[in-house]
Amino acid sequence: MRFCLKNGFEGYRDFKRALKSEQQQLSTYEPKSDVSELAHFFAKTNSSAYERKLMPALTYLRRATLVIFVGIGSSGSLARYAARCFTNAGKVAFGLEDSNYPVNTFEIHDTVVFALSESGETPELIALVQHFQQRRCAVLSITNQSQSTLAKLSDWNFSYQLAHQRINGNYNITTQVPVVYVIETLAKRL
Repeated sequence: MRFCLKNGFEGYRDFKRALKSEQQQLSTYEPKSDVSELAHFFAKTNSSAYERKLMPALTYLRRATLVIFVGIGSSGSLARYAARCFTNAGKVAFGLEDSNYPVNTFEIHDTVVFALSESGETPELIALVQHFQQRRCAVLSITNQSQSTLAKLSDWNFSYQLAHQRINGNYNITTQVPVVYVIETLAKRL
C-alpha cells in the first residue's frame, strides 16, 4: 500500500488498473518503420540464399593480399571500421575515405577494392573505383541500390534495399546497420 501511495496511486486497485492499461498499450504498440525494415533485412540474412550471396566475395577476399576499403562521408567512416575488422581477422586491410589520396603508391598485386556507398552514385568514389579497375583490381561493393552505378561497376555487389532517409537539407541518415553486419559477417568467415 505504501508503494502504491508513494508512486502516486490512490490505492492497490488504482495501481492494478494503471498496470493493466500499460500492458495493453505495450502489446498494441506498432514498431517504427526503420525497426521493421531492419527486422526484415535480418530475417533475410538467416537463409542459405544470403550465405550463397557472400561466397563470391569471400573467394575474392581470401585470395587477396591487400583489401582497400573506400568510402566518402559516413561510408568513409565505415571503410575505416571495415579495415579494422578485417585486420583483426588477420587480413591486411586499409580504410580510405579521401578520394584524392595518392593511390598510385599502393602495390596492387592481388588487391581487392571494397567500395561502400549508400547511394552508389558518388562521383568521386566512382572515379576512384574506376582508377583501381584500370589497375586490374577486383571491386566489391555494398550499396543500398542494386541498379546504382557503383553496383554495376563491381565484380560483386551486396545491395540491402532499404528506404532512403534524408533530413536537414538533404543530409543522408539512411541506416548503415546492414553494411556493418555484412562487413562483420565477411570478416568472421575469412
